[in-house]
Amino acid sequence: MGEGEMVSASARYLAPSAPGDAWEAEAAAAGRRGTQKVVRAGEVAALDRVADLLGVERGGQVVERRRIMYLDGEPCELTDTYYPVGIARGTGLAGTAKIRGGAVRLLAELGHVGVRAQEDVVARMPSGSERAALSLKDGEPVLELTRLTLDAAGRPIQADVMVMPSRGQRLRYEIRIG
Repeated sequence: MGEGEMVSASARYLAPSAPGDAWEAEAAAAGRRGTQKVVRAGEVAALDRVADLLGVERGGQVVERRRIMYLDGEPCELTDTYYPVGIARGTGLAGTAKIRGGAVRLLAELGHVGVRAQEDVVARMPSGSERAALSLKDGEPVLELTRLTLDAAGRPIQADVMVMPSRGQRLRYEIRIG
């Protein structure tokens, strides 16, 4: 791992058995401090892209949980997580309080366990609000990682859209063959 580089392996964020805060643990393993702030949570009208991912009607209601992730006190990722209202309405997923054991553990306790995830990563230029929130320089691109988590029946249970500066990022994927 190079100077200032964080390696993110998605699997640790998908397992309900992972103890505590996965982001905090990932940063600590690299000798850094990872924190997060929930800036908004609750029911919202689904953007077309989110509706398509979760298989709900465009403009229909979903539960959104919007966070800013910090590394050593500096903003390093914008994470928007969406859930079908039938799963998240009235739960801790719809609130701004920290979820003891994490959202994946709460989902499992509610009977929704992810068994498969699909991820897409694109490089793009940030919006003005993304640039400001992440303290980016003009002309600095971001990586956008979109993750859809599905249960054993193939039903979407969670969609994440994460935006991060491209500098210092390395995404690691391990694939079992056969």
